[in-house]
Amino acid sequence: MSEASGGFDRDVEDFARGARAIVVLPDQGGATRDAEARLEETAGLALAIGVEVCRKVAFRVRAAKPATLIGSGQMEQLAEFVKEEGIGLAVFDASLTPVQQRNLETGLGCKVIDRTGLILEIFGERARTAEGRLQVELAHLDYQAGRLVRSWTHLERQRGGFGFLGGPGETQIEADRRLIRDRMARLRRELDGVTRTRGLHRDRRQRAPWPVIALVGYTNAGKSTLFNRLTGADVMAENLLFATLDPTLRQISLPGIDKAILSDTVGFVSDLPTQLVAAFKATLEEVISADLLIHVRDVAHPDSAAQRADVEAVLAEIGVGEGTPRLEAWNKLDLLAGDLRLDLVADAQRREDVVVISALTGEGVDTLIETVAARLTAGHQRYAIALDAGDGAGAAWLHAHGEVLEQAVDGERTHYQVRLAPADYERFMTRAG
Repeated sequence: MSEASGGFDRDVEDFARGARAIVVLPDQGGATRDAEARLEETAGLALAIGVEVCRKVAFRVRAAKPATLIGSGQMEQLAEFVKEEGIGLAVFDASLTPVQQRNLETGLGCKVIDRTGLILEIFGERARTAEGRLQVELAHLDYQAGRLVRSWTHLERQRGGFGFLGGPGETQIEADRRLIRDRMARLRRELDGVTRTRGLHRDRRQRAPWPVIALVGYTNAGKSTLFNRLTGADVMAENLLFATLDPTLRQISLPGIDKAILSDTVGFVSDLPTQLVAAFKATLEEVISADLLIHVRDVAHPDSAAQRADVEAVLAEIGVGEGTPRLEAWNKLDLLAGDLRLDLVADAQRREDVVVISALTGEGVDTLIETVAARLTAGHQRYAIALDAGDGAGAAWLHAHGEVLEQAVDGERTHYQVRLAPADYERFMTRAG
């Protein structure tokens, strides 16, 4: 089995770590954000795998070249940069075919990685749980399967064989592809088991029933910082793209709701590789089944509107419909000042689905909590319930699952006016017989 079939393409990561890199944007037009913002984002992704970005270059590509994507003159200019500055890695903010990647490496004299490969490398490094590693490896193998021709020219040799390990005349590259397919099939079976387990957990929560709130948003929008503030957890929260990869769930209390489940999910990004969307479907099902989505947006970012569109596109791709209740938390208010800040706050106050916050300082978070609670209890109704004065368990249940509006003692009976979800009222009445 060759190096190409052993799971992750460590060949790229090992070479890239600590290397001097150039970020290249082949601008083919039609993008929703300007070239400078796209270069900055890709440079941030490159920094996330530990490379030193020493130059960023944008080229206008009028007609993509099948062999190299960019033109020969642009190739020569990049080759000069690579030679003069000792660059070891070229990061292309584009999707490269295996042929283009191989030809660019030959022409530039350095390692080349495209946007998909770059994001996969980050995910490979950040996955911590067994499930996350399975998902990332599956995505890596899917990406890798079509690229065995890129750097492993030794695989073209013929190999003999016996049994199931390779018949006569099977080339090494064919054997590697077969081994990759077999490994992918095993990973999919394991992830199917993960999906079934998650489904059982969701069914158990729904029977409880506890509302599930999912934080979604563009990478580095501040989801984990908000998650930590709401739950008191210590999920990794840094000014770093894809700081969170593995999903985290915590129990929280809200006004009128004793228990809710808050989920912190992986951040989205423009042009998220389809391999990752498919591999992380089991994880993202937490988002699909949520009772409420909080879309955390970095409103201090110049491309905030485009990032919102990217997140909505991924949500649609994984099956989250328009009917799923959602709020927008306009985050990083602490980075805004003057008229820009005032205009943003005024705009948010005119909308019922927006709360302006700073997850870092806590500003506006109490308002967000109240708004979330109001959304989740919008269908609750007022009920009159009388209990024996000694029924402490019943009284505790009412306080835990609803909002006690009034309480009065009349002899041996205590009368409550309680706001409850109809389902909770039915549960209580069943309990009380």
